[in-house]
Amino acid sequence: MGTSFNEIYDFFMTTLTDYRLVTLYNTSQTDFQNYLSAWLIEAIPEFTNCDQPLTYATSEFTVTLTQKNINILILMMKKKWFEKELENILQMTNVVTDRDFKMYSQANNMKEKRERLLTMQEEVSQKLVEYGLNYSVDWSAWFNGEYYVPS
Repeated sequence: MGTSFNEIYDFFMTTLTDYRLVTLYNTSQTDFQNYLSAWLIEAIPEFTNCDQPLTYATSEFTVTLTQKNINILILMMKKKWFEKELENILQMTNVVTDRDFKMYSQANNMKEKRERLLTMQEEVSQKLVEYGLNYSVDWSAWFNGEYYVPS
């Protein structure tokens, strides 16, 4: 029995605060799982150097994933979630106009969100590089002075 998507969703939900996702979970767990599965399925092909097969069937991976692999998938899912947040049309209007509440201008708000998305993309890229160097490269040849590996 492999790692279920629900296990990944549980970890994912601990990494962010989104009242809409919590409301969806409380309303319909099936809809919640379908909603989050899109981000997970989008994240899987991006994790190209995973040391475990990321094949799945009926909302479950065929293998039990390591916590390291789960964490990288969650980071990728979070990036997908934020991309959706950035494209949210409701965020493009200033709805709070009371003097007690001050908002950035929408241009500044979008600029900050884009910069955060770029930071998230860099974090994902860096984690994938670190993962590849730590888990996918056989360093024994390097330790023996053999720096060329024929392809």
